[in-house]
Amino acid sequence: MERRAELDAVVERYGGEPTALLQILRDAQDLEGWLPPATLTYLAQLLELPRARVEGVAGFYSFLHLKRPSRYRVLFSDNITDRMAGNLALLERMCNSLWLERGKTSEDGLVLVDTTSCTGMCDQGPAMLVNGWAIAQLTPARIDQVVELIRSGAAVEDWPAELFLIEDNIYRKDMLLDALLEPGEGIRAAITRGLRDDPSSARGPLATLEAIKRSNLRGRGGAGFATGLKWEACRNAPGARHYVVCNADEGEPGTFKDRVLLTRYADLLFEGMTVCAYVIGARKGFVYLRGEYRHLLAPLQAVLARRRAEGLLGTRICGQTGFEFDVEIHMGAGAYVCGEESALIESLEGKRGIPRNRPPYPVTHGYLQQPTTVNNVETFCAAALIALRGGEWYRNIGTAKSAGSKILSVSGDCARPGIYEYPFGVTVREVLEDCGAERTQAVQISGPSGTCIDASEFERRIAFEDLPTAGAFMVFDASRDPFEVARNFTHFFAHESCGFCTPCRVGTTLLCNVVDKIHRGKGSQHELNQILRLSRLLQSASHCGLGHTACNPLLDTIKRFRPAYERRLESLEFEPAFDLDGALERARAITGRVDAGALPGGKE
Repeated sequence: MERRAELDAVVERYGGEPTALLQILRDAQDLEGWLPPATLTYLAQLLELPRARVEGVAGFYSFLHLKRPSRYRVLFSDNITDRMAGNLALLERMCNSLWLERGKTSEDGLVLVDTTSCTGMCDQGPAMLVNGWAIAQLTPARIDQVVELIRSGAAVEDWPAELFLIEDNIYRKDMLLDALLEPGEGIRAAITRGLRDDPSSARGPLATLEAIKRSNLRGRGGAGFATGLKWEACRNAPGARHYVVCNADEGEPGTFKDRVLLTRYADLLFEGMTVCAYVIGARKGFVYLRGEYRHLLAPLQAVLARRRAEGLLGTRICGQTGFEFDVEIHMGAGAYVCGEESALIESLEGKRGIPRNRPPYPVTHGYLQQPTTVNNVETFCAAALIALRGGEWYRNIGTAKSAGSKILSVSGDCARPGIYEYPFGVTVREVLEDCGAERTQAVQISGPSGTCIDASEFERRIAFEDLPTAGAFMVFDASRDPFEVARNFTHFFAHESCGFCTPCRVGTTLLCNVVDKIHRGKGSQHELNQILRLSRLLQSASHCGLGHTACNPLLDTIKRFRPAYERRLESLEFEPAFDLDGALERARAITGRVDAGALPGGKE
């Protein structure tokens, strides 16, 4: 085997640990652009793993290739906001220019053009990935430029740098985005100095934990679990080692706030993770970075290296004897379900990203079955500020049940899509005014798995007690069809189902069949009833939250925008999806027969 030495080096880079299998597969794929059978066999031997497990992991992630791919793999983001921005017309333009069919590799093996789920560029779409690298703000001229680069055979790494420019688009800052925190300031406050506003205050792991609890900080990933209680449960759980994990796998369509935090506020994130490690007694941390954010890996590694050099990671952090902690970045490989914390942990362990049965929970049985704290990027950033300023300061911002601020990823029909931070309690209408939205008929809060509201509800507030959100805020004006929005989300869930449980694997496919039938004008009241039946099944029997929430977009739009469905219904009775007359039309055209015998029900 020609590449044995290179594969040996890849495995050695990760200490030969089977838990690093996903990272090893990613690096091995970079050698040839895919994972040949011989490579999988050799890696299985080196890691002393069954070959079936290695191939099973490689086959689970959409960014890993078991067949030789084209030299250029172009994937257009197919999130609803990209659709609204004209991604399909640009995709067709590229296919026509390259003389190829969507989803099929060109005959010379040069290029494949297809779609993928949301790439986290909703504020500057349409966007696409070329060999894993993101290109945003697509225009016809930019498409033509990319086509010429592909025809020239230029390596993607040598393409003009301006193609890969990603804007931050921060339009409103508050307590977190305006934070003036020097690297290490939060850690030193937790260890020795006390609160910035009260240097005489007692500090240490227990006092810091109490500050987190007193702050009423809740997880910013959507579920809203009390952060202090999670850290306390992990700290008190028995185990040989404790771990800190940052969930940076924001795959929910319409969410891109973590992309900006990782770009501009990486120090704040690592500060918060280190404070958490100090509280729970962890020596190891991981950032699970979504595969679509590959462009952020090198800058994040540079920040980690600088912090190690400054004594903010590694041994004797801030001069504190016995305080050891370091962070590794693990790249995802295109699996939305890995945003679920137990699936993420499975992936960290080098497995397929299948959600675990719970209980037990990660705080007692997480990474390698050891106590593990999993929070998202925004939560750790907020924790760093609390370590510095105190729990009371944080609790006095926001509402009684929702302390602090929330960062929103605003996209869709508005003049200024981008990042907006508000204290909890801001109304939907205030956000719409700030982002320049007009004639708005609907807002999707927290992405497809969240809530769709209409204009009568724009006085509702972003808060855990009213409209909780992981951050997505998608705006749809009066020109948009709510049914088509929900249909796009339904296909997203079906595409991203991990396939582990039958209710989700089959149920989401059946939902797609139903909405596609309605889309074709063949629907009836029967299909609307079928959506309700499938919803009950998915919510009661699915293994994880993906299946539980897959019907949310349909249920919300049926409730608030029912005419968008009813005007597509052919009748109030059952209408078969198969059109026999339409199926015979091509045969009649070929034979030239229009007599009764060529029609449905006709006789020879």
